[in-house]
Amino acid sequence: MPAPLLIFLIGLFVSLTLSCLNICASGSATSCEECLLIHPKCAWCSKEDFGSPRSVISRCDLRANLVRNGCGGQMESPASSSRVLRSLPLSSKGSGSAGWDVIQMTPQEIAVNLRPGDKTTFQLQVRQVEDYPVDLYYLMDLSLSMKDDLDNIRNLGTKLAEEMRKLTSNFRLGFGSFVDKDISPFSYTAPRYQTNPCIGYKLFPNCVPSFGFRHLLPLTDRVDSFNEEVRKQRVSRNRDAPEGGFDAVLQAAVCKEKIGWRKDALHLLVFTTDDVPHIALDGKLGGLVQPHDGQCHLNEANEYTASNQMDYPSLALLGEKLAENNINLIFAVTKNHYMLYKNFTALIPGTTVEILDGDSKNIIQLIINAYNSIRSKVELSVWDQPEDLNLFFTATCQDGVSYPGQRKCEGLKIGDTASFEVSVEARSCPSRHTEHVFTLRPVGFRDSLAVGVTYNCTCGCSVRLKPNSASCSGSGTHVCGLCECNPGYLGTRCECQDGENQSMYQNLCREAEGKPLCSGRGECSCNQCSCFESEFGKIYGTFCECDNFSCARNKGVLCSGHGECHCGECKCHAGYIGDNCNCSTDISTCWSEDGQICSDRGHCLCGQCQCTEPGAFGEMCEKCPTCPDACSTKRDCVECLLLHSGKPDNQTCHSVCRDEVITWVDTIVKDDQEAVLCFYKTPKDCVMMFTYAELPSGKSSLTVLREPECGNTPNAMTILLAVVGSILLVGLALLAIWKLLVTIHDRREFAKFQSERSRARYEMASNPLYRKPISTHTVDFTFNKFNKSYNGTVD
Repeated sequence: MPAPLLIFLIGLFVSLTLSCLNICASGSATSCEECLLIHPKCAWCSKEDFGSPRSVISRCDLRANLVRNGCGGQMESPASSSRVLRSLPLSSKGSGSAGWDVIQMTPQEIAVNLRPGDKTTFQLQVRQVEDYPVDLYYLMDLSLSMKDDLDNIRNLGTKLAEEMRKLTSNFRLGFGSFVDKDISPFSYTAPRYQTNPCIGYKLFPNCVPSFGFRHLLPLTDRVDSFNEEVRKQRVSRNRDAPEGGFDAVLQAAVCKEKIGWRKDALHLLVFTTDDVPHIALDGKLGGLVQPHDGQCHLNEANEYTASNQMDYPSLALLGEKLAENNINLIFAVTKNHYMLYKNFTALIPGTTVEILDGDSKNIIQLIINAYNSIRSKVELSVWDQPEDLNLFFTATCQDGVSYPGQRKCEGLKIGDTASFEVSVEARSCPSRHTEHVFTLRPVGFRDSLAVGVTYNCTCGCSVRLKPNSASCSGSGTHVCGLCECNPGYLGTRCECQDGENQSMYQNLCREAEGKPLCSGRGECSCNQCSCFESEFGKIYGTFCECDNFSCARNKGVLCSGHGECHCGECKCHAGYIGDNCNCSTDISTCWSEDGQICSDRGHCLCGQCQCTEPGAFGEMCEKCPTCPDACSTKRDCVECLLLHSGKPDNQTCHSVCRDEVITWVDTIVKDDQEAVLCFYKTPKDCVMMFTYAELPSGKSSLTVLREPECGNTPNAMTILLAVVGSILLVGLALLAIWKLLVTIHDRREFAKFQSERSRARYEMASNPLYRKPISTHTVDFTFNKFNKSYNGTVD
């Protein structure tokens, strides 16, 4: 649902609720001050003879109702207002001087007068002026791992000054260094390491003793002094991997006089390191239980004296001190620690992070990039905001479009002006009716806006008292049209004395015939009910029919703590609705980073997003795996523009191209890291390409190809023959390779056989088990006539 429509519906709902219920005349207000607290639309009639003599309820009502009922010019209904007390015009240039008269924010002082539940609005402007003075303090890690970095910045001052003077004619440079706390387990504390902690370290056997922080060079325009001081430095060695750099950052921020920060200059603190930092509570490892006090502890030698007495500072303390002194912290860290320090930037306002080369060769370009990044954005911060105030911001950046719920502008150029609309709302009256002052300040700027707040919590008629007035039978004080009776007197005009017997008029104390006197919760005296006291709250009403404790509760809290209970019904404070006032109408908590309510995938209900887009989830409905992607979402716009000659202001395309910035090109950059490449096929079988990116202002940037890319349509037979031919060629190639491998294998095996055969040696031998297949028999026969014999042998 579009944001303006949602805001309109909420306002309409509140108006209808106010009109139908008329909480002003509900009876909960028994004085002018109570009436003012009910709702900003309520007014009190102080006219003496107004309304029923028995009722004070009708005096609190809507202004229109009071006028209609005869209350003319005697109404109390103060309105919220704002008044500019001091407004110096914005400067256009820093002039390259000390910058004493440079104004980057206007106005400088405003007074607002607020009625509870009501709001008032004022405007302010912020400009990044040209040629504004710059103070840059270079804070370097001098642990052993930074030795090559130290060698590469020997002449940094000269080169950096040359580049910075292209951006400002008034540039100063300072230098400081740090290692870590000189106690165990952070440093080597054995006696042999006191003068040289690098003893026994083969790669670099000599270095200086460890130290916490040393301020070496105050901010100066003499860059030769910077180079000279850097050349004097030598690295040291600590024991654990993390460094004590946050101790140094805090001292560089709070020791303003020693560092030399100018009041009228852009303050840049460059923090270079190749490792992670120690933070609060790490000091307990070394027995340091005292939290950091956030004060300056540099001695006459400009050395940090409390390094071994106090713990490391917390991120919250760092952010507070940096903001107090308008210092922009630049983390220059190696790539492997980039994400850690990137997370720090979300916790420390005005902080940027850049990737430092391993040897610091890119430090100058890194500083220039960080400077441009800082000067391209404006973000408002709030100081000393009273607890009973709500602030709402609307930013109008360089594109002229308003962004509700946003208090920063990005993508600015030097000289651009960012405008902000600030609405201030008082939720209630403070316990002490004194003026409160809070401050609006752009992060990293000297300029600020002081807003003095006073509260309309009293009525003008309350000071016009008439003691023992005749209107009060001489027995009470007449104030704001009512009588406050003296002790012992009762009645709307103090006409009765306490204890008088007037039983004949007791029917005047019944709400209806047959009902108990004073609803059973009071006594009838002087024709009116005197309600009992209750330990649960207040019983009131003409017939004691009402109380302020019988309403709906939320988590045990009456009316959720956001409303007043009256006669069993919660009368919600401004900004809350619902039976138990648990639903906030504030939609500022539903603005997503893209400037839309609930990422345009749901609606804001009671300060929380209710996702209506199928598949959407997340706190702001920002996650939606099944939702159309950016390319699908923007395709309708591109197609419409192509169909209507590319005119983005064409009314036909207005519904699909609502916030797109269109750029037509002849060629598309396909490797742009900042944009999403989209393409689709047109009905003519052409390919249409465009890139999509989100601008800092929240709009969409579409870079569209002027003409779709249309190639010659290939012949289907050619494609078929090419595919078949490719398959055959691949098959033949595979067969040839297989045949070649088999042939090579066979030749190797045959060669091996031949080699073994040539080495073989044979000799004759007989097998003892072998028997010849031929047997020879010799037979000798002797015959005679009378005797026969046989003699023979067998071979």
